[in-house]
Amino acid sequence: MEPATIGVLGPSALAHLMGGIAERQRQGVGPGPVVDGPVPDEPGHPEYHHRRRAAWALGRWQTATPPRYRRADATLPVVRQWADAVAADPESAGSLLLTGTTGTGKTYEAYGALRRIAEAGPGTYEVISITAADLYGRLRPKGSERGTEEELRRLCRVPLLLLDDLGSAKASEWTEEVTYRLVNERYNACRPSLYTSNLPARAPLDGQGRATGPDLATALGERIVSRLSEDTRIVAMTGTDRRRAAG
Repeated sequence: MEPATIGVLGPSALAHLMGGIAERQRQGVGPGPVVDGPVPDEPGHPEYHHRRRAAWALGRWQTATPPRYRRADATLPVVRQWADAVAADPESAGSLLLTGTTGTGKTYEAYGALRRIAEAGPGTYEVISITAADLYGRLRPKGSERGTEEELRRLCRVPLLLLDDLGSAKASEWTEEVTYRLVNERYNACRPSLYTSNLPARAPLDGQGRATGPDLATALGERIVSRLSEDTRIVAMTGTDRRRAAG
């Protein structure tokens, strides 16, 4: 068998080849891109892992959300901004308080904010959503299988908390103390919380410096409102009762 031969370019062919290369370089035409890493649909690519985190977080959000609010969406710019801040850096985001009369969409907006955080695919997504009435029910003696102190610690330490209808329960020394411990612990630990209330944080004052109506300061005490006022964005929602309008 004859040995294989290797073609050798002659002087004119070699000059033609080199001239073509030089022309492509002058025109800015280089070799095509070389893919030497994972693509967005493969493990190892940031987009792949972002989608996985978002899918997992949305599952947790759905578990914590009543069926009525599983289509909730954050529509107010300030609420969306807060949700984005929580997703980016929970410790610096602060908390959010939505106030307004019954039926103005506070709870819907709150669950929408929690959903937006989940969709961002944060590294950690642990959330508890609870009404103030259920909170006090769980924290009363024998109200929870975990026990009062363990249940309170769980609510204090969860990375993200929604406390709905704050200030709706009948005020007492016990409710004020329990609420203060919860708000203060989360405030000190820089854990973001989302509160809704039918009451304003502070009611307008009359000419003699007296509150013109009920407010959270009256219902919960000055210590709690002081904590809330320092690192909490307060959004007053207005409008008619959407539930009555829908009926």
